[in-house]
Amino acid sequence: MSRSRLAPGVEVVTVPGRGLAVRTPEGEFLGVRPGDADQEALLSLLAGDGTAPVDEEVERVVRAFAEAGYLTDGPHRSPWPAHRRDVRLLGDPVLTEPLAAHLTALGARPRTAPAAPPPGGASPRTEDLLDGDPRAVVWCLDGPVPDGLWDAADRLPEHGVAWLRCHREGRQAYVEPVAAAPGDVTSAHVRSRRLAATPAHRELAAYWSGPRTSGAPAGLSLPAAALLAALLADDLSRWATDAPDPAGLPARRRLRRVDLRTLTVTEHPVLPVPPVAPTPGKDG
Repeated sequence: MSRSRLAPGVEVVTVPGRGLAVRTPEGEFLGVRPGDADQEALLSLLAGDGTAPVDEEVERVVRAFAEAGYLTDGPHRSPWPAHRRDVRLLGDPVLTEPLAAHLTALGARPRTAPAAPPPGGASPRTEDLLDGDPRAVVWCLDGPVPDGLWDAADRLPEHGVAWLRCHREGRQAYVEPVAAAPGDVTSAHVRSRRLAATPAHRELAAYWSGPRTSGAPAGLSLPAAALLAALLADDLSRWATDAPDPAGLPARRRLRRVDLRTLTVTEHPVLPVPPVAPTPGKDG
């Protein structure tokens, strides 16, 4: 039998008077019925120690763990592949600095660029964002997204470049889905979906367009910035290593809202917006 061990987040505990129980990655407890299997040999094998003697009963229980997805044969996440290491970071340093540190530790090669748009407030061109041949572009804003700022970046997936972004609106922040291929969810799709989902769509559109009158500064705290950077780094790492999605919504179809007052994260499904078909008789 191969030297497998319990997958990350899976643990086995001995319950007095009840035998063994497994704690799943979801935090649930399930009873284990080892039958006549040697308990010490079973626990040794599940811990990754291949030296204990193994009989048919132990193998039977271990196979049940494997079929349930509770075993792993190697590291739970692959190293960052070399062909996806170059990541371009744009935006506010309160977010890009911790994000760069996370990405470097994970094996990526982040390059930070200034956040300022071209003169006149126009959106940067797609060619400008592709300068230096990055494999991914991440844009982080400590504030709302100005109209049109991300229009060119929304075309990055068409060039084989992953596109990830986050921004703050008052005391809420949004981490948008990774867009890595044509047809994935773009920032324009997210804006359209959010407008369609709220009865206050006129107010939300006006908020995005500005101007806005604010009182006391509502910028990101260090803990909030660290959380957002960690969420972005995790999403980007999963894209780079083709890691499977964890339980919940797929990363490329998930909008995350972070309450900056409590650092509570909620997930919301989001789908691409299909192209609008021309109205019959209106195409000429």
